[in-house]
Amino acid sequence: MDYCKGVDLSTLPEVERCGGKFYDNGAEKSALDILTSRGCNWVRIRLWNDPYDASGEDYGAGVCDLPTVLALAARVKRAGGKWLLDLHYSDFWADPGKQTVPKAWQGMDAPALAEAVYAYTREVLGECIAHGVAPDMVQVGNELSKGLLWPLGRVPEWDNIHRFVSAGVRAVRELLPAAPVMVHLDNGGNKALYQRWFGEYFARGGDCDVIGLSYYPFWHGTMAELKANMDDLAVRFGKDLIVVETSTAFTTASYAAYEKLPEAERKGHPIRPELERRAEYPLTKAGQCDFLRALLETIEQVPGGRGRGFFWWEPAWLPVPGSGWAKKGGWEYVHEAGPGGNEWANQCLFDYDGNALPALEVLGAYTPAAQRPL
Repeated sequence: MDYCKGVDLSTLPEVERCGGKFYDNGAEKSALDILTSRGCNWVRIRLWNDPYDASGEDYGAGVCDLPTVLALAARVKRAGGKWLLDLHYSDFWADPGKQTVPKAWQGMDAPALAEAVYAYTREVLGECIAHGVAPDMVQVGNELSKGLLWPLGRVPEWDNIHRFVSAGVRAVRELLPAAPVMVHLDNGGNKALYQRWFGEYFARGGDCDVIGLSYYPFWHGTMAELKANMDDLAVRFGKDLIVVETSTAFTTASYAAYEKLPEAERKGHPIRPELERRAEYPLTKAGQCDFLRALLETIEQVPGGRGRGFFWWEPAWLPVPGSGWAKKGGWEYVHEAGPGGNEWANQCLFDYDGNALPALEVLGAYTPAAQRPL
């Protein structure tokens, strides 16, 4: 598998529809072209089952239904890149705080849910193949630290967790036998979490090629803790490792003027003062560069060459009016309170006006160890 210098661009089509523009040294270009010019070779795209309310209004955050995913995957392929399909098995956001069963599957028992996962995964992959955009890697579930398809698949229901994840993995193996399969948790600095979760999964015969980790330094511990976990995983389980979600901020300045929303209707960025105070890397453009350099070094040092890259999460989610983390129907579906608005713009690899940031030069200058001349 190629080393992943990856990005998650799931909201990019929406940002573009809402008027977002991107610039490289003053010249307007597409975000995909700018990122590709810095060596990005993989794009991750999330898929939600049915991200619409009863009236047909989408839930927001890029929509991320199958037609949207297929269209963006086709752009990635035309640009010469590879893509990772991120199956959430939910109609909207799935993460450690919420793993909401898709509306069409609610009320099913565990065997029926497993069959639904299998059939849905086969259906999605079949559509990808039919459209000439078969994914190059498939992620079965998103941030599964506390399970999936709650409540039946919530930790500690390990038998059901294994049953549901394995159903998705089996479908991938059947339709795309050459595609690596990833299983992904959050909290990449938490070694005990990964030891227990994957210990339970593999003890039941669980299968995957890649362990994916989320690592956000303001939530998930120090870089040293990430390193300790990755080093342990590589030796303990013998799987390739990818930091499949990561980012840090280049500023804590407000972007309210860009969103053009009343304050009561915008959520704002997630880095509150208490998180900023304990940040290992300053939340500045220079600090973002230093973080990326340290992350690349940490991945490179994983034993046995098992560190296979990273994906910067949503580096192009500009604070344009109309593109936020959720609309009312979306936050009601996942049982969260609003408001909406952009929650990520200060984590991007572009500033609020769409100008490429210095961290992209760090990325462009980096060559993985395996690709360097002897």
